[in-house]
Amino acid sequence: MAINFTDQTAYAAIESGQPVVIDFWATWCGPCKAMSPIVEKLAEEYAGRVLIGKYNVDEETDLAAENRIMSIPTLLFYKNGQKTSIRLAGSQPEAILRERIEELLAL
Repeated sequence: MAINFTDQTAYAAIESGQPVVIDFWATWCGPCKAMSPIVEKLAEEYAGRVLIGKYNVDEETDLAAENRIMSIPTLLFYKNGQKTSIRLAGSQPEAILRERIEELLAL
């Protein structure tokens, strides 16, 4: 199950050094809703290896502002406490998201 990140829990997850994937989304966003089942599925599949969760940009703002999230859905990838160069914007197929998670694990 995907984590529902707040600013506090997102920063804690990032600082843990574990691989983290954060899906920036909103309830009114159609493409975000389309991505939700994919994010949920991959969160279960990669449980124990990657922390995967959703960050509602209408409820939380600090991390979104810090990362200049201008469109949603946007997915950011973190490892060893740092944001990586991996970034996905817009609705993505499951295969692409899976490839990026595997790329994150290989870093």
